[in-house]
Amino acid sequence: MVTVRLATDGDEARWRELFTAYGVFYETDFSTDVLDGVWRWVRDPEHPLVCFVAEDAGGRVVGFAHVREQPDTFTAGPGWYLDDLYTDEDARGTGAATALIEALAEYAADHGGGTVRWITAADNERAQRVYDRLATRTTWVTYEKEV
Repeated sequence: MVTVRLATDGDEARWRELFTAYGVFYETDFSTDVLDGVWRWVRDPEHPLVCFVAEDAGGRVVGFAHVREQPDTFTAGPGWYLDDLYTDEDARGTGAATALIEALAEYAADHGGGTVRWITAADNERAQRVYDRLATRTTWVTYEKEV
């Protein structure tokens, strides 16, 4: 059984392990400055980023999700963006990703509703199978420009 809760100070070491593994998965080497900066956001109640962690039956953190509220110009209301979601390889197939998405969707609903959006890599087929069960795949194409 997987349970989901908001991250606490005691989750920092395990979150760092998982966030680093998430970076490796996406061929990104997070510096200490990035790890420190994102963790500060996670623990800052004034920052829009919210971090959920998934725990297995033994209480071990096996995944995380970062979500933040953002204005939705199509509705003139709240919207939500799921920046990151990662589960430990051992926890894949246990329902951890589903539980994280359901928990953050409930959080979003309790905090004004709107739409939760996210992206994933085109070749991340395993994650897409989960996402296809839980959400509507859109036709939007994502671009990015460094500035």
